[in-house]
Amino acid sequence: MAVTTAAGRLGVSPYDESMRVELRPNWVEGDVEAVIRAAYRQVFGNQYIMASERNTNAESLLQQGAISVRDFVRALALSDLYRDKFFLSGPQNRFIELNYKHLLGRAPYGQDEIAFHTDLYNTDGYAAEINSYIDSQEYRDNFGDNVVPYYRGHLTQRSQKTVGFTRFFQLYRGYGTSDRAQGGVRSRLVTEIAKNSSSPVGSGATGAAIVGGSGGDREKLYRVRVTQATVPGRPQVRRTCTEFLVPYEQLSRKLQQVNRSGGRVTKVDLA
Repeated sequence: MAVTTAAGRLGVSPYDESMRVELRPNWVEGDVEAVIRAAYRQVFGNQYIMASERNTNAESLLQQGAISVRDFVRALALSDLYRDKFFLSGPQNRFIELNYKHLLGRAPYGQDEIAFHTDLYNTDGYAAEINSYIDSQEYRDNFGDNVVPYYRGHLTQRSQKTVGFTRFFQLYRGYGTSDRAQGGVRSRLVTEIAKNSSSPVGSGATGAAIVGGSGGDREKLYRVRVTQATVPGRPQVRRTCTEFLVPYEQLSRKLQQVNRSGGRVTKVDLA
């Protein structure tokens, strides 16, 4: 199960280097602390969790060996903190796609999966929705009772659909980003899944993945046209124009870079 050769440019190599965190038999205190850290990072989408927000009861049970890693993950996902951050703060389709990312390590494959979980929540409630991922055969096959879920949407694995690779990078924007810092709470996949399509994956200057570099759904990409800066003391020559494709999240920073370099932005429009 090797990651793509572009893993470094797409920002997934840090996960590939240490993605499997397992609580093995005869563990020591440092091992369980590593599991707790990895579980918070995974389940809460790389957000900072304050000490007062931590689930100390579940942590204590795990440290005593009273519950498995799978049950600790379940406790985090069933907590009021997870509900507040991901369920109450946005639309249901966004909540479902994040559940797939956090609890199964991949993106949804199709509308049938979204419809199933929408109906499950409406019929049986929040706990049934969370438990459906953690009690699934897919979770057991990939993580079992003692492995913290990890991002695997960029890997080639048995029973994984190819479309899951490109859709994973709609949900993942690099190792240093969080799920609350990606430009709002709207669903990233609702259009693609409804159309049964996918967007190509490229890599940005920062190493984070950019989806929709050409073709597909590019509503978040902007074309920035820049004229070359004039160098003082040199003859005036015909200026050349350069165009950049910039995702919405990096647009402000790119415009600042152009201004600092003395260039002039002549046009910004949707790509």
